[in-house]
Amino acid sequence: MQRKTSWLVLAIISLVLITSCDSKAVYDEYKSVPNKWHKDSIASFNFKAPDTLNNYNLYVNLRNTNEYPFSNLFLIVELNYPNGKAVIDTLEYKMAAPNGELLGSGFTDLKENKLWYRGYKSPFRFGEKGDYVVNIQHAMRKNGDVKGVVKLEGITDIGFRVEQVQH
Repeated sequence: MQRKTSWLVLAIISLVLITSCDSKAVYDEYKSVPNKWHKDSIASFNFKAPDTLNNYNLYVNLRNTNEYPFSNLFLIVELNYPNGKAVIDTLEYKMAAPNGELLGSGFTDLKENKLWYRGYKSPFRFGEKGDYVVNIQHAMRKNGDVKGVVKLEGITDIGFRVEQVQH
């Protein structure tokens, strides 16, 4: 029993050290999904603009299990600026390889996906100082079904991350 406890403590300390050494992350937060992700459930992330001078990469982060039944994922992502302006995007992400194997990092049935939101085509700069809000909602549908998937299985956590671009 002592040996299991030692391994657990060592694993927790290693995880804390690895995550605390991430110098690029300016903001990184996750929200847990209780059981299944309801189509009306919105994951909301509030943060202050780091500055208006530097370039940033913005990511949607997802953790999913093998219970995720699709090869892709459609999301509605809304970026709300301090002045009240809102930019809404419908985004599609590839979640599985052609053979059905889920993409993402991780050795167990839990996969972590870091999905580009802003900054990949052209540099993203926060144009205004103040508080920003990002809202994320799934928009999955089965072929031929107009109503969409009410409860999406396999997504365990939804996250949002802001990284400063390294020069």
